[in-house]
This record gives sequence, structure tokens and C-alpha cells, in this order.
Amino acid sequence: MRRYINQIRDNEPVDEIFLVTDKQLRPNKNGIFYIQMTISDRTGSVGVRIWNATEEMFQTFAVGDFVRLDGTSQRFQGAIQIIGKAVVRVDASEVNPEDFKKSVQIDRQKLRNRLAEMMRGMTNPSLANLVDCFLVDEEFMRRFCQLPAGVKLHHAYEGGLLEHTVTMLEVALKIVPFYPMLDKDLLLTGIFLHDIGKTVELVAGSEFSYSDEGQILGHPVIAIELLHEKIREAEKLTAEKFDAETAMLLKHIIISHHGTYLNGSPKLPMTLEAIAIHFLDSLDSKLVEFEKYMFEDPNAGSHWTNYIPTIERKLYKGKEKGA
Repeated sequence: MRRYINQIRDNEPVDEIFLVTDKQLRPNKNGIFYIQMTISDRTGSVGVRIWNATEEMFQTFAVGDFVRLDGTSQRFQGAIQIIGKAVVRVDASEVNPEDFKKSVQIDRQKLRNRLAEMMRGMTNPSLANLVDCFLVDEEFMRRFCQLPAGVKLHHAYEGGLLEHTVTMLEVALKIVPFYPMLDKDLLLTGIFLHDIGKTVELVAGSEFSYSDEGQILGHPVIAIELLHEKIREAEKLTAEKFDAETAMLLKHIIISHHGTYLNGSPKLPMTLEAIAIHFLDSLDSKLVEFEKYMFEDPNAGSHWTNYIPTIERKLYKGKEKGA
């Protein structure tokens, strides 16, 4: 019977097949190499260290490979990690794919239909025509509906980008009546566009990863390029020049949606719609990310998760989710 990552406890032997999602060969302070890697299955991921490693061992497997890992779990800085003794590449034909599919299941066709319904309900003809150029682009929509919104932190599963976008649109439609100062159609279009660069930034394989273009440019820059292409398409279809100020406002939403310089925004949000989109984006992504920490937490039997260094806190799972 398979043992999943979220079932691994402190100080236990581990001998199981996992997917390699990251690996690095590093020297310690004495110049002796060790392998630092991340492995995953459908329940989550965990860090691994293999001491006294060699270049030859490091080259026997790659990111995206399945490997059998033999080692021992231990708690380090509040989190479980595995100290590996041996790692051997396993052919994909020997693996049950269901063990590595993320457990989140969504109805992508239903979400795609709802996306089109909301976007085609706009009354601004210029924005409606622009968005329609994306919606009828089957290759773009295939990737938009397939890819995650993130590789590790939030909506990191097939269809995650679509679900993240639809959720933001649904919430936006709920709050617009309370904030009449917002331009509803600009807000909806900005939400739809804010992460479209991820259709190029991310690639799907045995595990989601970043394309070369995604690594070098990032999804906001890529999104601006995609927007330019579709503006030109819309102008040809309508024989009308797309409003320059509207184009500028949409670009601003895209480049500012991360909200702060620290989070990678070249500009801070400076319009009401950009501010709203930043907070809607943050709300949805953080709630899903924190729920993931709770779901994948190996600290069974406690109302609390382990301390999570990336967010500098523990999370309260509650009495029903704990023991």
C-alpha cells in the first residue's frame, strides 16, 4: 500500500516512489557535495537532502523523473524533511499516474462557460470585442483552461488559472454594486487579463514548470505582449482604433496587480480598478494557498499546522481538522 507525503511523520523510514520537482547539487562548507531536492505526489511535496553526493549520482535523474527514494524523515525548523540514503530513477510505466494527480477536481468546461457568460455580459463594445478575440482563440483558451495559476503556492493544479480567474470575476460582480466608483467593464476585463501571461510562462508535463520565456520575462510582461496582439486583432475586426487611454489602463492593471515592489510589481496600483484587482487577486490566492498548507500539513493529531517559515506562522486547523 502506497505511503503518501502527507502521511510521513517525524523519524520514520521512507521507501517510496516520488516525482522530482526540483534538484540542486550544492557544496557544504567543507566543499563536499550534497543533493538538495523537492519531491511530490498528489498530496503535496517535501524537501530532501542526500549527503556525500557525487556528480554521477546527481546526473542519474532529472526534474520531472520518478524516483524511488530510500531515507529517513526528520523534523527541521518545524517542518518535515527527508534525509536520503539512495535515490534510483523509475520508469514512468511502473508508476500509477493517479498517485501523482493533484486531488483537486474541477469542472473546467463549466468554468469556461461561466467565464464566457460573464465576459460577454459587458456593455462596453470596445472591451467586449477585445475579450472576444481571446475567447475565440482556441489555442489560447486550451492553455488558459489547462494550466495552473501557480506552480507551487496557489491553484497549483490543472485548471487552476481558469478557476482563479472565474472566482475573482464572481467576487467582483458581487462587490461592484457597493462601489459605484468602479468601472465594471474595465474591472472585469482587467481581471480576465491580469494573469494571461501564464499561458506562456508555464508549461505542462509530468509536473508544471516554467518555460524559458517565463523565467526570463515573467507573466506580466508576456501579458502585455498578448494584449497588444489582441488589440491589433480587434482593430482589424472592427475597423476602429482601440482607445489609447483604455489600453494604458489595462496595461497598468497587468503590471501592478502584484501590488508592491517587494512582490515584483514595477508599478504600484494607481487606479481604483487596479487597486481592487490587486486585493481580489491577493484574497483568492492567499486563501487557497493557506488552505493548501493545512491540507498538506504532516502534523496530524494537532489543531495546528507545523510552523511554516515562508509565512512566518502556524495555522489553526480547528478541532475538526485536527485530532
